Amino acid sequence: MKIVMLGAPGAGKGTQAKMISEKYGIPHISTGDIFRANIKDNTELGQKAKEYMDKGLLVPDELVVDLVVDRLAQDDAKKGYVLDGFPRTIPQAEALTEALNKIGEKLDYAIDVDVPDENIVNRMSGRRACVKCGGTYHIKYNPTKVENVCDACGGELILRDDDKPETVQQRLSVYHEQTQPLIDYYTKEGILKEVDGTVDLNDVFDAIVKILE
Repeated sequence: MKIVMLGAPGAGKGTQAKMISEKYGIPHISTGDIFRANIKDNTELGQKAKEYMDKGLLVPDELVVDLVVDRLAQDDAKKGYVLDGFPRTIPQAEALTEALNKIGEKLDYAIDVDVPDENIVNRMSGRRACVKCGGTYHIKYNPTKVENVCDACGGELILRDDDKPETVQQRLSVYHEQTQPLIDYYTKEGILKEVDGTVDLNDVFDAIVKILE
């Protein structure tokens, strides 16, 4: 079961990817995790990626694809995997398809967690993070017992710059420009499935399970 998760930032695709990973016993693979693991293990690919990241540059597509394909070749991914946050662009998607073809494999599903922009802005701007322990909450969906005080450590809660409405709008416009075309790409490949991401996260998961089973 080889799955790619699609959806705008804040649509909840990472949460769903974790739930799929737990239910089906397949790894949840995000490019961030791959970068961190390779840099920590000081692999050749990790060293190359670090050079770009240290300069504040984007890691080139071909290197990202090499890192991902290398990760997919590991034993725990033999039964399948959930890719989260990759591919982000058409060139990455094409490179991934090509790399999988070479080893006689292909993706089974591209699952798009569909949430309107307006919902995402509301959702993200309600997030709060603890300055001390990094715990995250939501003023509506997951409030703390005492307003603006972390339940875990008593630290102060803040609205991170990433979650401010103007930043979210910016991230959404980048998403629509770069990543939205992937929906057309995977529709043409015949593997796109869409789920309504505005409902309760357990209902979103139930809809995904129906698709997979």
